[in-house]
Formats: sequence, C-alpha cells, structure tokens
Amino acid sequence: MDTEAKHTERDRSSAPEAGSEEGSRSSRIPDRLTASISWRRTAALSVVCSVFVLLVSAFVVQPFLIPSGSMESTLRVGDRVLVNKLAYRFGSVPQRGDVVVFDGTGSFVQEPPRENPVTGLLHGAAASLGLAEPARTDYVKRVVGVGGDRVVCCDKQGRLEVNGSPVDEDYLYPGDAPSRVRFDIVVPDGTLWMMGDHRSNSRDSRDHLGEPGGGMVPVDMVIGRADWIGWPLGRLGSLPDSTAFAGPRAPGGAHG
Repeated sequence: MDTEAKHTERDRSSAPEAGSEEGSRSSRIPDRLTASISWRRTAALSVVCSVFVLLVSAFVVQPFLIPSGSMESTLRVGDRVLVNKLAYRFGSVPQRGDVVVFDGTGSFVQEPPRENPVTGLLHGAAASLGLAEPARTDYVKRVVGVGGDRVVCCDKQGRLEVNGSPVDEDYLYPGDAPSRVRFDIVVPDGTLWMMGDHRSNSRDSRDHLGEPGGGMVPVDMVIGRADWIGWPLGRLGSLPDSTAFAGPRAPGGAHG
C-alpha cells in the first residue's frame, strides 16, 4: 500500500501545473494559429479588393491625376478626375466640348519614351488608381473639333470659329485669348482637334500642326470622358457644363 501511494504522489507531481511554462506554451498555440489565419484572411481580402479596383479602373471608371495646369481653371494641378470609360463604348462618339483623356502616341508623341518594364508596370498600376502621375503619353484636353469640322482661329473679335460659327468659350482661363497661334484646319474623319482650357499654358493640337498627323488625335485613342472630380473633397462634383458649342453647325449645314 505504501508503494502504491508513493507512485500516485509521483504521478501527480510530474503533471504540469496550471501556471507552469509547459502549460503556458500549450495555451499560446491556439492564439498563434488564430493570428495566422486572421493574417491570411486579411491578405487574401486585400488581394481580392485590389484586383476588383484594378478591373473597375481598367474597364469602367479610372481615376486620373491632373499633372499640369493646361486645363485650368476647369481642372487644377492635383485634381483627381474620374474618367468614364463606358462613355464611348456603345456607339457614342466624342462631342465638341467634351473633356477627354487620351493616349497621344502617334499624335502628340511620335515615339513613346522607353522605360524599364517592371518600373513601367508598377507605375501604370499606381496611375490607374490615381496615386501617381499618368503615363507621359496620356493627356487630358477638350474636344474642339470633330471629324469634318473646319476650325479657324480667329474671327475679327478674336473668337474661334467652327464651321463658320463663332464659339464663345466660357471655360477659358481668365485673361487668356482663344489662341495666339492662327490656324485654319479641317479635321479628318475619325480624328479630333484638341485644345486645353488654359490656352497660354497648354501644348495641344496647335503645337503639332507641322508634324505627322497634324495634331489630330484618332478617336480610337480616346481612353474615356472626364465626367467628375473625385478629389479634393472641396471640389467634389461633376465637371461644369458649357453651352459654347451649341451654335456651331455640323459639316454640311445641319446643327450639331
């Protein structure tokens, strides 16, 4: 009986006490497992959200950081505009007065600059979220002439003329003339004549008159229409409407 009692006492003494180190380790294992699962779920959710945002940006609405003052006062440096990529997807085409984002390769930029593929990919992803400046071939301008239009600068009052009708451009930067460069052009079908609202601070179609393409931007190079300002919050809202092009007639005499 004494021997059995001693064995029982020894067995009891060998079991880990509630506050012992071994007991503490075993209690931490579930906590570590829970933390690991939580971290993995967070990472997976972040990846899914990022992919969703990139898909929306690629096909529906893309934030676009305004890098220069060429569209002041309509758009200011640092504004994030939301570019509607569905605006011209279902048979619609850019209209005079639309503010659009487009790829200027072949019109404003004859040869795109070379860059590191990895750096370019990362920059493109950041730009598509409005976190970085757009690619150096991307521009934001206002459509002033569409295919078939005759655009002239300027009439006796210093205004642009489109198809013989003067255009009162209420969106121009205060104090700017419609253009200090005189021109008389006819826009080929399938192309657009683009100008910035801050005419004295905008490199646009006028600057490429003597180059291949004459500064005309192919319609299929338009990325989308800038419909809203999404940032800063103090400027949140849709771009202001303009009646500047209510008067000009379409080529052939009908009102556009």
